[in-house]
Amino acid sequence: MDFATQKKNVLSRKDNSRKGEIDEMVASLIKKINALGNYYTTSSCAGRIMVYEKKSEKKFDTRWLYVSHDLASIEEIKKTVLKLPPSPVWFREEPMMMHICADSLENAEKMLMIARECGFKRSGMMATSRRIVMEITGTEIMDTIIADKGKMLVGDSYIARLVKEANRKLERNFVKIAKFEKKIVDLMK
Repeated sequence: MDFATQKKNVLSRKDNSRKGEIDEMVASLIKKINALGNYYTTSSCAGRIMVYEKKSEKKFDTRWLYVSHDLASIEEIKKTVLKLPPSPVWFREEPMMMHICADSLENAEKMLMIARECGFKRSGMMATSRRIVMEITGTEIMDTIIADKGKMLVGDSYIARLVKEANRKLERNFVKIAKFEKKIVDLMK
């Protein structure tokens, strides 16, 4: 299947993400990338702060107790942990993640250079005989256990510090997204 057909098929599919729609913070960026003839996106997340129950080591064996693609408040997080499950509860902040397909290794390398210039240092590429996929992501990540067996393991001051740090990292992530979008606009010229 040629690149144009792959792109058309992928972009016409229903959004199967847990959220069911593209995050507002990256919607404009995705639209611009998909307008370029040599690229298309397959999945994305603008970055998020979440509290989740981890029932086992399996990726999909988690339950989100709180998730925000914007800055979090200490009050919101405290409300989330009022009624704790018996399984471990984790606090996590993640940077933007985006998968982009390119029509050639040369164009993939070009996109990776742009992403890295904008601060998405953990970006890389996977190539198969069917397609070339880049994962664009940053280094702003934190993940720590905060409760287990229905009891908090940390106090309010530590929760406040986690939220402050997660918000700082997410704000830095949003600046990188804006830089990346500006570079994509320059690429469109």
